[in-house]
Amino acid sequence: MRIAVCPGSFDPITLGHLDIIRRAAKLFDQVIVLVSINAAKNSCSFTREERLHLIEKAIVGMENVRVDSTDGLLADYLRDAHACAIVKGLRAVSDFEYEFQMSLANKRLNPDAETIFFTAAAENMYLSSSIVKQIASFGGDISEFVPGCILEEIKERLCQKRPGE
Repeated sequence: MRIAVCPGSFDPITLGHLDIIRRAAKLFDQVIVLVSINAAKNSCSFTREERLHLIEKAIVGMENVRVDSTDGLLADYLRDAHACAIVKGLRAVSDFEYEFQMSLANKRLNPDAETIFFTAAAENMYLSSSIVKQIASFGGDISEFVPGCILEEIKERLCQKRPGE
């Protein structure tokens, strides 16, 4: 069985993430959406459990996709999960530079781990969890950026009420 891992912080999951997950699910027998703890990101808007819950709701109907989390090294997780690939989405050249370094480090730690990069769909080139959080913090409409099935849960946490609302 060919297993791929789509790692990320998913704080929160966006339509861009879902696009990459769906595309990976077409190529692999199983895809694990892995909520990983990113030491470089100081604080998260959602707890690990909340992120797992949101992703679970967003992937309903994707039979070969499941969700997991880890505190450890991605290379070790791949080995333990018998996964052959890491799937990452790229939006811009700046994404590539960081992800290329990470793929080389993962390859050194786990020589069997291959990294596959998907370019973001044109409509998602600018989309990130950070952008969603920034727009929501000013009371902006994030409905075009996150899955509809989890929109209200995300808005409850992130959207600032405007005066008079």
